Amino acid sequence: MKLLLAQPRGYCAGVEMAIECLDRALALYGAPLYVYHQIVHNSFVVERYVGQGVIFVDDVRDVPLCATLIYSAHGVAPEVRSEAALRELNVIDATCPLVMKVHAEAKHFTDKGYVTFFIGHRDHDESMGIMGEAQGRINLIESAEDVALIEIHDDSQTAYLTQTTLGVDDTQQIIEALRHRFPNIEGPRRADICYATQNRQEAVRVLASISDMALVVGSRNSSNSLRLVEVARAQGVPAYLIDGPEEINLDWLEGVSTLLITAGASVPEELVASTVEWVSRHFEVSIEEPVIKEESTRFQLPPELRFSRAEPLEKSSLHQDSARAGAANGKNG
Repeated sequence: MKLLLAQPRGYCAGVEMAIECLDRALALYGAPLYVYHQIVHNSFVVERYVGQGVIFVDDVRDVPLCATLIYSAHGVAPEVRSEAALRELNVIDATCPLVMKVHAEAKHFTDKGYVTFFIGHRDHDESMGIMGEAQGRINLIESAEDVALIEIHDDSQTAYLTQTTLGVDDTQQIIEALRHRFPNIEGPRRADICYATQNRQEAVRVLASISDMALVVGSRNSSNSLRLVEVARAQGVPAYLIDGPEEINLDWLEGVSTLLITAGASVPEELVASTVEWVSRHFEVSIEEPVIKEESTRFQLPPELRFSRAEPLEKSSLHQDSARAGAANGKNG
């Protein structure tokens, strides 16, 4: 069996930054340490940090007064920031800069009185944070069909924004529907769907077309991982979302000669490595790692961590294991 390991895959720059924030904060402040929502949408990562004394909360009021709180990579609404200030929390903002960009756009358009549409998923952490920038003044759009149901009194000033982790093709259909309905609608100067989301989807689109099946490593609450499954299936191949190799059904692989393996943007490389190892135990494999897009983006830590004198005692096991797994995959490829 030939294994195609999609490149790029796994951690994006925003997730790398958020994970490093949490590692460094643990080294500086110790446990317990609080995080608003999951630091990233991956159950393996979250469970690992729970074991290190990190407490994930969905309500800032569950954080003790004056404690240290980290905002997840998905961002938060202004009301969350206000509540944190009232509780005198030591806040570390690990929001992805690309998500911050959409927050700024939402505030820009709504402050100017635009009727603003946000293309995204209703219950996603990122959507709730961005729509919270202007409660009741940002309209959620989840599908092209929703556009026909829009009722507004004045369409002279309209704008749209999008969640950063959406499917590129589906989102473009919704944007085209909005432009057909509102010819003068404005959008962001640069697309809101992040570079990593687009690159991982493009890698799957290219490689699924020459594969018999695709395995996407990622959690079920990860929007970008779910989109990778959809992209693979759109190429006409079976595709399955797995949190790890323990979820693989051997029957899926019957008759498969070329297997594509990729991972969502919040997935550590060690999960890809363990998936490759599982398949290698059951089949004689050759491994290829075609590079579809090069990535070099890096994001700085927030100032309160960037300029701190104290350094983490060591990289977390998530970083160490991922580095070792990446090296192992390089040797096999």
